[in-house]
Amino acid sequence: MSKRNKVLLGGGGAVLLIVLVMVSASAKREKGIEVRFEQVGRRDLVAAVTASGKIQPKKKVDISADITGRITRIAVREGDLVQKGQFLLQIDPTIYEANLQRANAGMSSAQAGAVQARASRDQAQRALARTKELREQNPNLISQEQLEQAQTAFDIAEANQTAATHLVEQARAGYQEARDQLAKTHLVAPMAGRVTRLAVEEGEVAVPGTFSRETGLLLTISDLSVIQTKVQVDETDVVRLHLGDSVEVTIDAFPDTTFVGRVTKVSNSAILTAASAVGGAQSDRAVDYEVEITLSNPPTEVRPDLSATARIVTDTRKQALAIPIIALTVRENTPVSTEQRPARGGNTAEAATPTRSDTSHKGGANKKETEGVFLVHNGVATFHPVKVGIAGEEHFEVVDGVHQGDTIVAGPYQAIRDLKEGARVRPSRESGDTTSRRRS
Repeated sequence: MSKRNKVLLGGGGAVLLIVLVMVSASAKREKGIEVRFEQVGRRDLVAAVTASGKIQPKKKVDISADITGRITRIAVREGDLVQKGQFLLQIDPTIYEANLQRANAGMSSAQAGAVQARASRDQAQRALARTKELREQNPNLISQEQLEQAQTAFDIAEANQTAATHLVEQARAGYQEARDQLAKTHLVAPMAGRVTRLAVEEGEVAVPGTFSRETGLLLTISDLSVIQTKVQVDETDVVRLHLGDSVEVTIDAFPDTTFVGRVTKVSNSAILTAASAVGGAQSDRAVDYEVEITLSNPPTEVRPDLSATARIVTDTRKQALAIPIIALTVRENTPVSTEQRPARGGNTAEAATPTRSDTSHKGGANKKETEGVFLVHNGVATFHPVKVGIAGEEHFEVVDGVHQGDTIVAGPYQAIRDLKEGARVRPSRESGDTTSRRRS
């Protein structure tokens, strides 16, 4: 075969290959993009917020050391039930007993000094009275200087008595302080409950928690009669919560049981993180709010700080018109399709209602994105804006934009994202199975 024939043969093969590819692509376009179809229908929807947190008693008391001393006796163990006023812990009272005795002696001395000062004042007062009387009877017997000296002596004695009285009050306050310090060595339960934490052992030194609450903590007593779940809810969800909302709580320690409760408190301020607490610097981290949930039927063996997950029901809809969440997509400045859409029981045409995103403004077209779905009619997908309401687990409530029985593109996600206005589509095998299941 000549070289010229070989070139012609190779060129003809290339042309044939290009023609075959073009024919195949054309056939594929005619056949349409394979997507999942679904008919718009009605279903019950439940909007919920899910958050995680910890189990906590509604009331608990952290008992801390107010004085420094070695722990000589602990009368309870972690997990014990205690009654109000029951003895819990003893701190070595030796130093504080000595301080009390010293304060008592100081108060006694001050009281004796006050008695002496009072007697001196009374004596000075009588001397001043006699001097004045003699001066009035015979001015020659008592000179003016003697009268002034008597008056000065009385003033000094009265000032000494006042000072002695204040010393007694000071000594009495010191005695009261020493007695209070001694009383703090003997700790009793401030309320009835269970000892849920015992942070010390006999022989350790108890110190006041001046700079850290944990430093001086000795033990914790919790009232487990009312159990709460404290969860952290994101700022975008907390505005949907209300007092009294129904909640389903799952506790990791009880995986086979779901507990019910109600929202009893929604915090008005965000939870401070370590970064925001120091200097108040702005942070890009998400802001969370604490929400308290009171359980109606807590387990008997519940313990504080167990991990829990709460599903808070914020809204419900009965037999609402709904579309799959995956079917909702957005298009930027998409014009409203004027193509006729299938109507129930007739061939009447209905145009979609334009949204704010379809209007123009000074300086050009509005570029806001429009939410909507792709409706399918005669194998052609057209974008129609919709207005949605609450979101369930897998479906959105539709307020406006589609009708019951309309066929929409419900997946897959990649196909919906890349789908163009007026594209030809065909149902996938999955959508056919879904339709048959719905009919059954």
